[in-house]
Amino acid sequence: MNERIVSELNVCGGEACVRGTRILVKVVLSHLAAGESTKDILSNFPALAEPDIRACLEYASYLAAERI
Repeated sequence: MNERIVSELNVCGGEACVRGTRILVKVVLSHLAAGESTKDILSNFPALAEPDIRACLEYASYLAAERI
């Protein structure tokens, strides 16, 4: 869906994370949900770039729209 988000069994147990890192999508989303700014998240996670944060939001939006 998004080239920045990956899910591989040998990385973070298959949980969705930002490509090239071990930063889980759910961690980024939890920081956003807690009200942290993009600037603060980027400061706390120097391996991330702003497009990575947007990709996490896009991933969450995709999952929320899925019908089971």
